[in-house]
Formats: sequence, C-alpha cells, structure tokens
Amino acid sequence: MKILIASDIHGSAYWCARLLEEFENEGADKLVLLGDLLYHGPRNDFPDDYSPKKVFAMLNAIKDKLVCVRGNCDSEVDQMVLEFPMMADYALLETNGKRLFLTHGHLFNKENPPLLQKGDLLLNGHFHTPCNQEMENGAIYINCGSVALPKDETPHSFIVLEDNTLSWKDLETGGMFDYLEL
Repeated sequence: MKILIASDIHGSAYWCARLLEEFENEGADKLVLLGDLLYHGPRNDFPDDYSPKKVFAMLNAIKDKLVCVRGNCDSEVDQMVLEFPMMADYALLETNGKRLFLTHGHLFNKENPPLLQKGDLLLNGHFHTPCNQEMENGAIYINCGSVALPKDETPHSFIVLEDNTLSWKDLETGGMFDYLEL
C-alpha cells in the first residue's frame, strides 16, 4: 500500500490543489492528513489562496481515500462541512508490519510521546518543519512538515510511505529532499 502523509493545509486552496495533484501523480492508495485542514490559526498569516470552502469541497471529493486526525486549529464547526471524520486526536494504522501513531502534534509529540514500542512510528505535523529521529525507546519520530505554511526555510512538503521507505517531497517541485529506510 502506498500512503501519502501531509499536514497543515490551513485553508489554502492553492496548496491543497497541489497536494491532491501529487496524490494522483504518486498513485497513492490513501491520503493521511494530520490536522489543521481549514483554518489558518490566529498566529499564522493567511496562506496562499485562503479559501476553506474550496478546500473542504476538494477533500470531500476524495473522502473515501482519507484518514484524518484533528489539529489544534480544527473545530466542531469544521467537522460540520466535512464528509469524513477528523475529530479524533490520533489514529493507529498498521502497514508493512509497522505501527503508525498518527496525530497532529499539539497533544502527542517527541517531548510528550504516547506509549510506543521499538520500531513504532510517531507521525505528526504542527511544528511545520520536516524531520525524523529515533526516540529513546527506539520508536521513530517523524514530522511531515507543512503543506501551506512551512517554517524554518523548509519546503512545502509531504511524505510518501511505500513499502518500508519514507520519502519527504517538496510540493513545489515534486522532488525528494529526504528519505528514511525503516
């Protein structure tokens, strides 16, 4: 199974459309969205082509391919317009013999991890900066970066998980800028 993982669209119709183009280009089976789908948040500037209505229409069109969790900018009002669930603080997914703990990052993160075992993956967004590192207990912390509002001069990014490889990709160029063999 090929999974595309992204976070922090923050209501940007431009970057959501680019993400969905890459989802199609990659031929992925599932799109995992790690929160902050529609609202930009009070500390963020408006992202490019800020239009939550366009974003929810694009996402609703592929609702059967989505796995989503709630971010700190997501609310019950957002859930009312979405045709797929996104209010859970985390989701567990198993693929290729790996257990993935999917969360936004504002509740569970590398400083406040859930109970994980060696080899488990903790995936989140929230910090808008791509990274990966092994944690003390042997679990692996993964941040996919941000689709719409990257920080620390990192690219607009997403991850492709295929077989036992995570590939970080630049949403502007489609090029890979980092990878991790699991």
